[in-house]
Amino acid sequence: MNDTNRGTVSCRKVFVQRDYSEGTNVKFQTKFPQELDGLIDKQTFEHMITTLNSIYAEAEKMSGRTVCEGCLACLTAYLLYVCIDTHYEKCLKSIADFIEEQNERVWMPKGLLLTDPVERGLRVISF
Repeated sequence: MNDTNRGTVSCRKVFVQRDYSEGTNVKFQTKFPQELDGLIDKQTFEHMITTLNSIYAEAEKMSGRTVCEGCLACLTAYLLYVCIDTHYEKCLKSIADFIEEQNERVWMPKGLLLTDPVERGLRVISF
């Protein structure tokens, strides 16, 4: 066994692809992957996906607050973003907190680890 392989554990990865059926907004497929059958129940999986999809929808939603945020940023030569987090960044932090909580409470006890989609370029959710 060479040094590069020592201590590595082979693990199977499961990917949930992004759903482009309704456009380019960040949304993930709710179809239950066969590879997870027997490891977790479908309701737990669907709850996780729908929660993530709803937080991403909130992040991308146009509101008076986000318009004001953009206008103030423009007026301050974007120095505003040195002082505050954008609405989108706050939502991404919320997603990271949700994933961390889900990993500790649901996924890790079942031998799975949910990876933040930001780490995969918002293309897939991986286990």
